[in-house]
Amino acid sequence: MTASRDTSQRRLQISELVRQHGSVQVAALAARFGVSMQTVRKDLRYLAERGVMARAYGGAIDSGVVGGVQAEPQYDPTRTVFLDEKRRIGQRAAALVKAGDTIAIDSGTTAVQLAEAMPNIDITVVTNDLRVLSALAPKNNIHIVMLGGELRRKNMACYGGLTVDALGALHVDMLFLGVDGFDLERGITTHYEPEATLNRKMVEAARAVVAIADSSKFGKVCLHRIIPVGDLTTLITDTGAPEHIRQASQQLGFELLLA
Repeated sequence: MTASRDTSQRRLQISELVRQHGSVQVAALAARFGVSMQTVRKDLRYLAERGVMARAYGGAIDSGVVGGVQAEPQYDPTRTVFLDEKRRIGQRAAALVKAGDTIAIDSGTTAVQLAEAMPNIDITVVTNDLRVLSALAPKNNIHIVMLGGELRRKNMACYGGLTVDALGALHVDMLFLGVDGFDLERGITTHYEPEATLNRKMVEAARAVVAIADSSKFGKVCLHRIIPVGDLTTLITDTGAPEHIRQASQQLGFELLLA
């Protein structure tokens, strides 16, 4: 059991190293983790089979980078990676909500952390994410509006025409928007076209748009654009945010909150 847990933790750390550096080498990983190169090769083969990375001579490279555009991973290591940062971001976002507000919460792991941190006060929450729903359901002072539609099991959220149509008659005070990519030139982006369509509709329904994104998302570009960065009201991120993001908040006029 301990060996299995150690293997799982090592593979998660290897996934994160690939995300951070773009590539890894077998010899360096073996030295870092104190295991044989054969063990590292097995780890890389396991992760490559799940789309986390692509094998390369002597190591592996980030399979998410194709012509500068991030491809959606088959396996999502971000469910556990950057969890502390996401919790802090969720808590900082929840502090913006006051009694009487109507808010929309997008799908995603940071959105779930926001839902878990949300105080049990008299608010209305609109969401398409079943995990957000599950986190909010025990808080009986919160009125929940669940957007139906076609369930995407990959992230347990609903999308499609029915979901977009359900937003047509709704207006919210704030939208908390999770992102896959955040690039100053190419905007806020996501891997999944129906999600981008729904997110744009959410933006139209909101008086204020609050992006919730850990610092690993900066500089990444996915295929489908949601909005330009300048359309944000607020960005909540962790203290690892690079200096150019801090400068952009002043130049583009959005509020920057660090958690």
